Amino acid sequence: MTFTVTSNDITDGATLPDGQVYSKGNQSPHLKWSGAPEGTKSYAVTCFDPDAPTGSGFWHWTVANIPTDVTELATGASGKAMPPGSVEGRTDFSPSVYGGAAPPAGHGPHRYIFTVYAVDVPHLDLTPDSSGAFFGFNLHFHALAKASITCTYENKGGA
Repeated sequence: MTFTVTSNDITDGATLPDGQVYSKGNQSPHLKWSGAPEGTKSYAVTCFDPDAPTGSGFWHWTVANIPTDVTELATGASGKAMPPGSVEGRTDFSPSVYGGAAPPAGHGPHRYIFTVYAVDVPHLDLTPDSSGAFFGFNLHFHALAKASITCTYENKGGA
């Protein structure tokens, strides 16, 4: 079985829709996953921009402790309709909710990597104050598998 993620909102290799852009819709995308490996005890979700001019990328969304009976997040779920027991961590925008694409004007296209992780423990010791780097650190040691959708977005000026 292969671990996969799909979406009604975003498409691998395509431009990120306005709904997931910070200055436009700023909604977390619909995500649906299947084929998690045996031993999966929870899920986590991240959105990361490795092209941000920071030297360390930019975290747009971090979620952990999604129960195994949940295999889908609705469009706009972040901050409003997250599964019970899940925790959204601090993004590089600071709030603990999804923050859409917002590359600097004229910086060129950025990649936005939406990843769902199958995790080997039911609960990672993360809080809404945990940074993206801390989420990543914990996931490094507990991810059984991961599946990603990568989109691009470019701010050509003014948006």
